[in-house]
Amino acid sequence: MGQALASDTPVAIVGAGAMGSGIAQVAAAAGHRVLLYDASSGAVEQAIARIGASFDRLADKGRIDGGTAQAARARLIPAARLDELAASGLLIEAIVEDLVAKQQLFRTLEAIVSPACLLATNTSSISVTAIAAALSAPGRLAGMHFFNPVPQMALVEVISGLATEARVADTLHATALAWGKSPVRARSTPGFIVNRVARPYYGEALRLLNEGAADCATLDAVFREAGGFRMGPFELMDLIGLDVNLAVSRSVWSAFFNDPRYAPSPIQQEMVAAGFLGRKSGRGFYPHAPAAAMPQAANLEPQPIPCSLHIFGNCPLASALSARLQIRGLPFQHAPTSPDGRLAEAGGAAIYLTDGRSASERGARSGVANTVLVDLALDYGSATRLAIATAEQCHTAAASAAVGLLQAAGFTVSRLADVPGLALMRTVCMLANEAADAVYQNVCTAAAVDQAMHLGTNYPLGPLAWGERIGLPLVHRVLTNLATSYGEDRYRASPLLARKVFSGKKFHV
Repeated sequence: MGQALASDTPVAIVGAGAMGSGIAQVAAAAGHRVLLYDASSGAVEQAIARIGASFDRLADKGRIDGGTAQAARARLIPAARLDELAASGLLIEAIVEDLVAKQQLFRTLEAIVSPACLLATNTSSISVTAIAAALSAPGRLAGMHFFNPVPQMALVEVISGLATEARVADTLHATALAWGKSPVRARSTPGFIVNRVARPYYGEALRLLNEGAADCATLDAVFREAGGFRMGPFELMDLIGLDVNLAVSRSVWSAFFNDPRYAPSPIQQEMVAAGFLGRKSGRGFYPHAPAAAMPQAANLEPQPIPCSLHIFGNCPLASALSARLQIRGLPFQHAPTSPDGRLAEAGGAAIYLTDGRSASERGARSGVANTVLVDLALDYGSATRLAIATAEQCHTAAASAAVGLLQAAGFTVSRLADVPGLALMRTVCMLANEAADAVYQNVCTAAAVDQAMHLGTNYPLGPLAWGERIGLPLVHRVLTNLATSYGEDRYRASPLLARKVFSGKKFHV
């Protein structure tokens, strides 16, 4: 473990935009004198005014006292020229995401600051190794990737390039801790941790939309109300900006030599070409004009409660159905097992948890025409919505009975087209698989990937922890079935995930 920089060490920030000013605020709050530079005229003064106003708001809310706010503001020093940064002990770059621009900047700064000054880049996706290669002493540079808004977001990815000295990464990790952040270590690979592991959250949603599984509002509602995500993928892409999200997807895809796992979506490409960029352009997957009516999720009409209800086993969904029916005083029969893994029956419908196959395929292979599949939920006991799919050969009355059972248990039900793996199950399994591959390729530890995704993206669970909750054998089976259904390498299972399944071990001891 390294030792954090002393609070009397000057910190220089190059770039006074949202990220740079946020980092400056955090460093100043931690007691450092902060030298802030930006090539754009007036940008530094505006940033310092914004940061000062932020400190004042914190004081008004009682989170810090007035003297502390005033002292922190006084530690913000505008720099008109790069050579005014010479006395800094840590310099963090937060300029445009362009490799050449970053290399040129660091070459210039290397000749200005002392040899003892640590250099850090806030890049979100550019290779730290490539940035450092422009330096005569590349070992002094590492990535220090903060997340926006910096003062509120706890995560910092501390990224080591091939040449980064261990002491540099150790010091930056300890300094981030001293600044009140939760740093995780990563190796410089495409997307680092968060921007790599998060790709399936967007990629699978865009595929589902392209396959006609449901509309954006319905899919987002499933992710929120069944999956526990704060925002659905389409809402989130509109917030981030479709152009920004597409650029990251293209960057990761290209850096992995066009691996189909990271392939960008033609839908997103078309929307960017049309200028439908999300909130900032007034239109994305949703309309964002001031008086625009937001689309609503598609909910199935209420169906009668079936006369005969059967619940089988004690898997999470079966247990939740039993409990929810009991609370509502509805009679049902329970059996400890079923012959083919079904978890419920209602009006001739056999209800199963999705395993990555379509309902039509599963019904055909099992000889059960009235097959209804239920999607994953974070917690079936508290979820308010479930997504289902019915086999094409399922009788209408049987499908209605399955819906009636789920509605009687208190769920709002959304029917998706009969796509393999439905929505949440395939997405969460892909997230867990990507996290496993990051660990397998020594990008980070299992603990780091779960911490990064929980803190950096506000996922309700880290993807590996979620995979273990589902059961790693089921995650592996879903991926295998998806790969068979689509005939694509995109859904190949990580060798580490397969190893855990075969050994019976877990990622988290």
